[in-house]
Amino acid sequence: MTGMSELEQVELLTGPGAVELLAKALGTEGSQIVSWKVDALHHRPAAGVSAGYQVTVKGAGGSVSEQYVCATTARLTRKDTPGLVRLDHAEGLITVHVWRHPHDPELPALPAACDPVEMSQLIGHQVSASMVAYRPTRRCVVRLDDAKGPAAFVKVVRPKIVADLVGRHEMLAAAGIPAPRVIAQDPAGLVMLSRAAGSPMANFLAAGLPDPDATFDAVVGVLRSLPPVLMNLPRHPAWSDRVEYYAHAAATALPERGADATAIARQVEVMKANSNPGPLAPTHGDYYEANIFMHGPAQVASILDVDSVGPGHQVDDVACLLGHVSVLPHLAPAIYPHVPGMLDRWWNLATQWYDPRALAARAAAVTLSLVAGAKRTEGQSWRVDAEGRLDQAAAWLARVR
Repeated sequence: MTGMSELEQVELLTGPGAVELLAKALGTEGSQIVSWKVDALHHRPAAGVSAGYQVTVKGAGGSVSEQYVCATTARLTRKDTPGLVRLDHAEGLITVHVWRHPHDPELPALPAACDPVEMSQLIGHQVSASMVAYRPTRRCVVRLDDAKGPAAFVKVVRPKIVADLVGRHEMLAAAGIPAPRVIAQDPAGLVMLSRAAGSPMANFLAAGLPDPDATFDAVVGVLRSLPPVLMNLPRHPAWSDRVEYYAHAAATALPERGADATAIARQVEVMKANSNPGPLAPTHGDYYEANIFMHGPAQVASILDVDSVGPGHQVDDVACLLGHVSVLPHLAPAIYPHVPGMLDRWWNLATQWYDPRALAARAAAVTLSLVAGAKRTEGQSWRVDAEGRLDQAAAWLARVR
């Protein structure tokens, strides 16, 4: 239950008072907090706020350990999870659930995925397990390493999603699309995938592309080779279809720029209504540099995170790529000095294939969706990044005004 605004929820989980929530939750078993800091914030508009914390804990017996603790205001379906602590606001305004990683109430397979003994048995040889990415209550990616390096990756999802995820990977495998293959699965919510070939596209972007045109052609070429069978899958909403939600999330992270976020969302809607997105076609659904691995600057080796493949507009995939890449200089300006000039070239190439207004609107929406994610830690250092992303969203729209 919640009677708090989302801005108030963010403050509750990331502000100075968050330590009181953590202390109450850990205190139920006699533990005390030695130190803590916010590690990550995840804001899903109209669906709750979650936070991850790095916490130094002193146990009831006096031992001190480093633990990862999560808290969420989202509604849960598995409230009987061992170790889950429910905290009700004194005035009945909100309920917060707190747990220690890996005991996520919505991801029952996560403890197994993080256990190197269980994963070694599943893969057939000795491996270690380390968390790569985690969105509390939604999904987690765990890397399995052996003596030679990365051996496989485990995607942990809600149990009801497993069959669908496996089916999508099998469709791509049958069509010869370069994507990780399914090694093992568990209906509790675990899918083990082969290691992706190649290196992250971000590495090549950081080094500077010798031929941006060839890179763009290779990346878009994979989209055009996606199999027609994907058209039989349910259609997932594009990022631009939820632009109002992302504007709200951006305004929650940057209240003083709320009017700007709202204006961007409205302009996106106007431009979408007055542009041509092209025909429906097989799409990836979340196509950006982190999900593209390459053998070289002009050869795609593997595409990742295929949870959302299905029918859509190809312009949305291209806009997703442009939007994500455009925030890299704000995230790490010293690492991506070549990106702005490269993006100008990619824009010119893309607008030969897609309606410029359709592309600009969608790139702006994707960029707007990334604003709230800049608020990863306490303090104010994230604001420069967040405001840079918001300004970049506006800059996409300005390209066609």
